[in-house]
Amino acid sequence: MKKNTNKLKPFIQKMRFKYRVSVLNENTLEESWHVRLSRFSVFMYGSTFGVLTFIILTILIFTTPISHYLPGYGETGNRTNIIRESMRADSLVQQVDLQEGYIDIIKGIITGKMTPDSIASLDSIALKQRAKILVEKSKREKNFVDKFEKEEKYNLASIDTKPTENSYVFFRPTRGVISSSFNLSEQQYGIYLITSPNESVVSVLAGTVVYAAFTFDFGWVVQVQHENNYLSIYKNNTRLMKKVGDQVKAGECIAVTGEASGKKTGMQFYFELWKQGKPVDPEEVIIF
Repeated sequence: MKKNTNKLKPFIQKMRFKYRVSVLNENTLEESWHVRLSRFSVFMYGSTFGVLTFIILTILIFTTPISHYLPGYGETGNRTNIIRESMRADSLVQQVDLQEGYIDIIKGIITGKMTPDSIASLDSIALKQRAKILVEKSKREKNFVDKFEKEEKYNLASIDTKPTENSYVFFRPTRGVISSSFNLSEQQYGIYLITSPNESVVSVLAGTVVYAAFTFDFGWVVQVQHENNYLSIYKNNTRLMKKVGDQVKAGECIAVTGEASGKKTGMQFYFELWKQGKPVDPEEVIIF
């Protein structure tokens, strides 16, 4: 212990020994400024300067646009933002084109350059005769239909009394781009869609509204019970158009979407489809 103490004392003395740093006038050799520093104080000042520099740079990176110039920063979620902004830009371009066409028509009417459309006279009698000719079957067609009906009249194999999933025509719940697909391993039983603001949400099949309420996790939620034990769930809506007990048709508007954020569990429209208590991948039965 004494040997270690004897070795430590010289080191401490070196660290605490102060040096005088002076600034001399070159002409008069007079001392203009001086400071006394030890190795320990230089180490402390240097460490403090490094920590302060790191803190300032971190604040600048996270609070200013400088972060966008760093490689690899901000790449997560860029695809979602790009798709959403491209959809908005596309809708704005369409609206501008419609407005320009409308303005051109108004200018033509005001200046008198636009001539009225010519309307061709319609002969109703001739049209009826032509339609009758087109509707009537030819002799060859009649023979084929009669032969086919006789052959298939007693063919029981051609009669399918059991309903299949292919017999159901599913409507697309809303217009948009899929940002996250169905994944049972991650316990995601539906799909997320990036939609335009105030987009209509329609029922995928005819059925009855069995749930319509507001939740803190998914905003306004509506559920519709369909035939063959199908249940469709529509989440992250800003407004509901139906209430519990309402009968809805396939393709009928039942809710309205809101602003789609970049977060996966944010205000993006979320859709689930269940059959007999089991989740169904919507992309397998619906064309998006």
